[in-house]
Amino acid sequence: MMDLGGVIPNRPIKKESWKTVLTLAYQSLGVVYGDLSTSPLYVYKSAFAEDIHHSDTNEEVYGVLSFVFWTLTLMPLLKYVFIVLRADDNGEGGTFALYSLLCRHARLCSLPNCQLADEELSEYKRDGVSSNSKSFLKSTLEKHKVLQRLLLVLALIGTCMVIGDGVLTPAISVFSAVSGLELSMAKEQHRYVEVPAACAILIFLFALQHYGTNRVGFLFAPVVITWLLCISAIGVYNICHWNPHVYQALSPCYMYKFLKKTQKKGWMSLGGILLCITGSEAMYADLGHFSQLSIKIAFTFVVYPSLTLAYMGQAAYLSKHHINETDYRIGFYVSVPEQIRWPVLVIAILAAVVGSQAIITGTFSIIKQCSALGCFPKIKIIHTSSKIHGQIYIPQINWTLMLLCLAVTIGFQDTKRMGNASGLAVITVMLVTTCLMSLVIVLCWHKSVFLAVLFIFFFGSIEALFFSASLMKFLEGAWVPIALALIFSLIMYVWHYGTLKKYEFDVQNKVSINWLLALGPTLGIARVRGIGLIRTELVSGIPAIFSHFVTNLPAFHQVVVFLCIKSVPVPHVSPEERFLVGRVGPKGYRLYRCIARYGYRDVHKDDIEFEKDLVCSIAEFIRSEQPEHVLGTNNMENDEKMTVIGTSSSNIQGVAMCEDSDDHEDSSEIVCSKSPEKPRRRVRFVVPESPRIDTEAREELRELMDARESGMAFILGHSYVRAKKGSNLMKRIVINYGYDFLRRNSREPTYALSIPHASTLEVGMVCLV
Repeated sequence: MMDLGGVIPNRPIKKESWKTVLTLAYQSLGVVYGDLSTSPLYVYKSAFAEDIHHSDTNEEVYGVLSFVFWTLTLMPLLKYVFIVLRADDNGEGGTFALYSLLCRHARLCSLPNCQLADEELSEYKRDGVSSNSKSFLKSTLEKHKVLQRLLLVLALIGTCMVIGDGVLTPAISVFSAVSGLELSMAKEQHRYVEVPAACAILIFLFALQHYGTNRVGFLFAPVVITWLLCISAIGVYNICHWNPHVYQALSPCYMYKFLKKTQKKGWMSLGGILLCITGSEAMYADLGHFSQLSIKIAFTFVVYPSLTLAYMGQAAYLSKHHINETDYRIGFYVSVPEQIRWPVLVIAILAAVVGSQAIITGTFSIIKQCSALGCFPKIKIIHTSSKIHGQIYIPQINWTLMLLCLAVTIGFQDTKRMGNASGLAVITVMLVTTCLMSLVIVLCWHKSVFLAVLFIFFFGSIEALFFSASLMKFLEGAWVPIALALIFSLIMYVWHYGTLKKYEFDVQNKVSINWLLALGPTLGIARVRGIGLIRTELVSGIPAIFSHFVTNLPAFHQVVVFLCIKSVPVPHVSPEERFLVGRVGPKGYRLYRCIARYGYRDVHKDDIEFEKDLVCSIAEFIRSEQPEHVLGTNNMENDEKMTVIGTSSSNIQGVAMCEDSDDHEDSSEIVCSKSPEKPRRRVRFVVPESPRIDTEAREELRELMDARESGMAFILGHSYVRAKKGSNLMKRIVINYGYDFLRRNSREPTYALSIPHASTLEVGMVCLV
């Protein structure tokens, strides 16, 4: 379930001890490098799938090894470890983190309800965003909406390819791991065992997701470390036993000889070679769980040397065993000594499961980010751990990924086509990262355009070479990530477009403040005890739904709160800055606006906690409402003054947690429940006889207390979005069919699911956009 509440921060510690760094580096081996470490299972088999025959000079084997070594060196080590990891979004990484970073620095916001007050968040200031800094690139992006849309589409493409990788990586990893069975049975029989075994492991893997990785997470690092030690030892054995001079293949000249000799087949084999860097993006995407230094240490001193030894060992073995008749026996297991083949098979399967688990969890995380930033429909999100940040489970996505994984495994039944598909997804994500990083270098790091061009030219050229080789295999499996990316991109863009148009309709049809003032404090109807909570996307003005209630109902609540739950383009919002609270109209109207702000990586608490925090924030606003305390922004239409209020757990001044007591005669009390299982506690807003709090404020607090005791009613607007007359055909299809289908199948607001039906009032409205 997607809950509403606070955040469990898990940011990198700025001054870390070496013990902390090494502990994080150890943990990152299991979470970050599971996918990358299992790539030796299928790289050589995919590279030699183009009928490349071995010659006595071994130029083909040495050429592949040279490509693998320099690809590992230039992409994960040079690009990610030394450059991309520095572009963190306040400790967070990934495609959407880069996009969020650019949005803040170039003042581009995909969210329609952005406010100037959001730029006062500590996350903005800590990032060093300067509103005064101007550059030609920045002003160009801010002026042209087309460029902003292209930037959003680029981020969505990269995100969708990561989701596609979440389908392909478990399939190829598990299938390659169980392919070791082919050496212990006849060629005609092993296919009938491999596919069912791979499917059974995949079903078991996805079925365990709802338990959360925290239940089995302690096994991840030991499994990956055992696997890395295993392939390193096998690599050293093969080098010493078969070809001690294989290190000569690390020379770049062997890449030229390989392409010169194999020509088109060698160029197309690059699509298999690039699989050696699959999982590299996880170093950046999982940055929020660890620290830059820990990830750098783990890769530089453990993963990189282990993979290099493993690939050199395989090349040493193949250089002495020329197998030209078929690719059947070219793979990882053929280079494993026969005496230890079965133990290695077991370790490989466990490592493949760990690597698949990491990419599945990463897919859940990126779907949550997209949903928070308004680019994906609201879906059910379950937090599987109350202590470990980012461990979530999304049932619909989990079972969708499982079905797609099984379809790929059963449909392809070989690593060649799976590798072609996975390779295209991997290299596309890297290309998107390179493009976004070039903008970060100029807009965020304030470096020269020359450095950005040099970055995109150097790494972009390498990635374009791999991309072209992968694209040539479109009909041999590479169409799968493209099809998946198109489907998910279409869903995301339709949802984002429909959400934006609906917000524009709400803004255009909001009620004037003059209409409210003309009604008077009673709003022209009877005001009954209780709190009326009206959910709206508007951050200013009065939503049109409120006028419907006032004109059609004989009575309304004595306290009305316009609640806006919004996401901001930062990873986290601290509890001290959670709420913006202000008044709508004069004091006597008892109308409040409360804006709850969340970052795209925030972990949410339960609804009861949120309800308590909401009421406490309004009470604290009333208590502290003095001219010198009112900070915030002016909304142009209503001239509302918004005050930053923290959650009740972070708000110490004026709020005390205490047990039931009737000792304080001159105080206002609001009963809040911590959780359904725990006994009810009282949050007491102490109102002492002090000149700082006048009689009017004390009376208003008592009214709020009475209203809270009488109960809270939730007023939900059910909007039916339709394209207005005169709209073009494409817009009518997107709004009337695409967005409407997604809206009807998306999750309702969280509080609508957990509150009693007797406390809910739902009204339908037709929005013509």
